[in-house]
Parts: sequence; structure tokens; C-alpha cells
Amino acid sequence: MKTMMTQPTPESIRQAAQIIRDGGVVGFPTETVYGLGGDALSGEAAKRIFEAKGRPGDNPLIVHIASLSEIDPLIEGEMPEMARKLAEAYWPGPLTMIMKKSSLIPDEVSAGLKTVGIRLPANETARALIREAGRPIAAPSANRSGRPSPTTAKHVLDDMDGRIPMILDGGASEVGLESTVLDVTGEIPRVLRPGGVTPEMIAAVAGKVEVDGTVMRPLREGERPISPGTKYRHYAPEGDLTIVQGEEKAVAESICGMYDGFEKDAAILALPGHEHLYGVRRVYTLGTDGSVESAAAGLFAALRLLDDEKMAHIFSEAVPADGLGLAVMNRLGRAAAFHIVNV
Repeated sequence: MKTMMTQPTPESIRQAAQIIRDGGVVGFPTETVYGLGGDALSGEAAKRIFEAKGRPGDNPLIVHIASLSEIDPLIEGEMPEMARKLAEAYWPGPLTMIMKKSSLIPDEVSAGLKTVGIRLPANETARALIREAGRPIAAPSANRSGRPSPTTAKHVLDDMDGRIPMILDGGASEVGLESTVLDVTGEIPRVLRPGGVTPEMIAAVAGKVEVDGTVMRPLREGERPISPGTKYRHYAPEGDLTIVQGEEKAVAESICGMYDGFEKDAAILALPGHEHLYGVRRVYTLGTDGSVESAAAGLFAALRLLDDEKMAHIFSEAVPADGLGLAVMNRLGRAAAFHIVNV
């Protein structure tokens, strides 16, 4: 199969929509990361998504819609009032809400669960594709399973060339991290995967919010994932990644000591402005301006660059785990298989 990468014009969007209606899979941009999209109402399309990713089918997919009016047929009963308020505040945007699914959602999409995660993306190309396809689109991130998520169309091509027929190139993703996944089936909303809509933002609308314990640890044996991005080692570079957290000077000293234990193929991932702490050692910056938003937007691109440079040993500074920083640390933690050193 030859993979075509093209700008999102009305004609290319129509072509991509036809591929989806025919049961195929395409790469497309969202404001979070690039998605690998197929017909959310087709179990066979879901199987093709998993096949392209090289991922087991026991991890649920997120269903993307183009307008709030499209949600009712996809869920059981009425949309919870709390979910509706959150949708009014943060949709379109990087928020996925888990609700009880209707019989329209195949088990292959929900991984056999009785719930489904639904999102209304802010990206105009994504919404145009959903409207043109005439059906909701199920989409995980458009990377090979376990790899850093793609934030450009080239990242998608690097992982999916020859596996899918088409990629819509919408430029770099703005947020750079997958959406917040929020369980709204209970009385108190519960964050299962942090993202661009932070717990503080959710609490401002819902009054209360809980953060699931799996956000900063792997699933225990027997625990079943109800959100994407929780079961396996995710977002990982090819090299071994270690995170070091603590006071700034102690972190730098610890990282320098670990780095110096390797003659080559070692790299440091540091926040902008910290480069001077590492002397002549090989340093890559996490973001461009020191803000957590910049760190989030640049994280996956930095991990992919480290792969391109064949770095086998990577030592990263931690990011304060509040606000959007919780999402950055969640992705870093999973990329490192939660190998976190406290100093």
C-alpha cells in the first residue's frame, strides 16, 4: 500500500471521508495529536485501526464527533447534566468524556466495555472530516503502539507509511498531548488521563474532581483499562528513559552523574534555562520558553528527535505535576515505565 500525504483541501477531505465510509483508516490532525481514524460504528474498521497500530484490541478507542447534537445516539439514556455543563465549557476542545454507550458502538471500539469515550475536537479539519464522512470517527493516536505520539504529519508517515492509504497534513498539533479523559458516569468526575483540560478547570465547572491513582502508576495485575493510554508502556522512545525529580541543583548533579556513566549515546532532557547546569553534555530542551504549555507541545517531538539521534540513555528533569504539568508528567512517566528517581 502506498501512503499519500496531502494538505486538507475540500477534495482531499472528501477523499479521506470516502475511505472511512468504505471501512478504511486515515491519519488526520487534531489540536491534541494526530489521530488514526475509522468508522466508529464499524467493528471491522476498529480492527483495521488496531492492525495498523500493531496494538491489541483490549484498549478502548475514543469516538470523535463534529457537534454536540451527534452525541445522543451514541450514549445510553440522556447525557448527564454535569457532562453537558463541561461540554458547554470545554467543547470543542481536548476533553474526552466517558459515558455509558448505546448499542450503536461496537464492542471492538469500546474494548468490550459498557462505556465509551467521546470527544468534540477543536481542530477544523477534524470536524470537517467527521461531517463529510457522515458518521462519528473512532481514533487513537496515529503512531505505532508504544511509540511517542505524533504531533506532525511527518511523524504519522514515519510510523504508518505503507500501513494506511492517506494522511491529511494539518501542520503541528497545538496542544501536543492527548486529550484529558474524564469519567462522568459517577457523581464526581474522575480524571483517568490528564490533558489540556486540567483537573482545576474541571473542578471550576463541576465543583469537585478526582484524579485516578493510575495517572502516575501502571495498572496493577487484574486491573482493566477504561481509558486509552493506561495499560501499556506508552509514548516511549527507543532509548531507556529515567526521570529525576527534586531540588534543581540536586537534580542536575544526579543527572550529570548518571550521564557520565556512559561513554556515548546519552542525552539530557532539560527545561529551557537549565542548559547551563549540564556543562558540555548533550542537552535537549523540553519546550522553547519555559512554560508548561511549551513543554507539553514539544514533548513528543523531543522524544522522537532523541530516537532520530539514536540516544540509548535519556535522563529527564521532572516537571511540577500541577495544572497541565500533571499531563506532562503522566506522559513522561509512562514513557519511562515510571522509572522516577527522587533526589
